[in-house]
Amino acid sequence: MVGTSASSLSSCASLDDVSVVPTEPVKLLCSYGGKILPRRPDGRLRYVSGHTRVVAVRRSISFSELQVKLRELCGWGAVSLRCQLPTEDMDALVSVTSDEDLANLVEEYDLASRDRRSSPLKIRAFLLLLRASEPSCRSPVDPVAAAERCVRQASMREKLHSWCEKPDASAAAAGDLRVHGHQHYHHGHGTPRPCNHLVHHGRHWQ
Repeated sequence: MVGTSASSLSSCASLDDVSVVPTEPVKLLCSYGGKILPRRPDGRLRYVSGHTRVVAVRRSISFSELQVKLRELCGWGAVSLRCQLPTEDMDALVSVTSDEDLANLVEEYDLASRDRRSSPLKIRAFLLLLRASEPSCRSPVDPVAAAERCVRQASMREKLHSWCEKPDASAAAAGDLRVHGHQHYHHGHGTPRPCNHLVHHGRHWQ
């Protein structure tokens, strides 16, 4: 019985050594609309102005789902997510762009919060507005319409080039139109005057 009790105690101890998988929601301390600037006394970086909000999400959230929540938070069309690792300063932010990046970030904060289960660390996040989503004074451009315009312009250039390179078919059938000084006289009142007709000659008119 004693041996059984000892073995059971040993198994309990081994279970205690195994880290328990956290189940509580992940909290992000999100700042946006401000700037990261050095502090005057010691030069340490700090976030100035803007807004800071706490966002709680489930641990199984995907990166795309998180992006939707962050866009709703700050009201921007496209958001770039930069996060501060628990052991680093603000001068070493990491970009989060995929599910794998998000999972690694949560794991880093879980490891840093092992000794403080009652109050786990919040992920320090900074939201940046992507340039593509900034409002523009120009009217929006339809990419499909722009592509169609490019095709039409290329087709027009090709036709013009072909027209300049090749003489007109009716002119070729009538023979070489290299006629210079072909004149007609208008008979009527006053002195007869010559009338020079323009004749297509190769790539230009004469």
